[in-house]
Amino acid sequence: MTIQDAVAMDCEMVGVGQGNKSALGRVTLVNKWGNVIYDEFVRPIERVVDFRTKISGIRPRDLRKAKDFWAAQKKVAELINGRILVGHALSNDLKALLLSHPRKDIRDTSEYQPFLKSSSRRALRHLAAKHLGVNIQTGEHCPIEDARAAMLLYQRNKKEWEKSIKDQFRLKQKQRKSKQKKKLKNEHTSNGNHVEI
Repeated sequence: MTIQDAVAMDCEMVGVGQGNKSALGRVTLVNKWGNVIYDEFVRPIERVVDFRTKISGIRPRDLRKAKDFWAAQKKVAELINGRILVGHALSNDLKALLLSHPRKDIRDTSEYQPFLKSSSRRALRHLAAKHLGVNIQTGEHCPIEDARAAMLLYQRNKKEWEKSIKDQFRLKQKQRKSKQKKKLKNEHTSNGNHVEI
């Protein structure tokens, strides 16, 4: 894998605390061809009170010999560092991992404008059905399947997606330069109006 390659990530959560707080239970990363490069069950820091098996697919036995949270976090951080990170609602996954990633390197299928329905986000299963013709998440979620679907959505739209990222970056640069010019002009004007007594 080269440093510029994209990787897709998907996480499955379990319930901790009163059960309504989410914690990482499994994390999966696939490369641009959909091959699994990391797939581990993760033992949360807090005690699990709800395995959410119907959605997460995680069972108590899966976490008995699971990776320590900090070890999994470190490995994921290494794998995503310097790479484009693809996924669906990645803010949730990054939050669960207690990680951040440069905004310019995130390709989130839940936020890509052509995938939005009016102004609201669409579920990954709906995007996969509409744009890929595949049914996913029909029962327990499989993070490998979900990461592959997100990567395929990105790969099929990569040219337009990357162009829109570049266009947004150029627009922001232009706006920044315009603000700086205005600020300098205002400073110059206010200095010219200053009268000494």
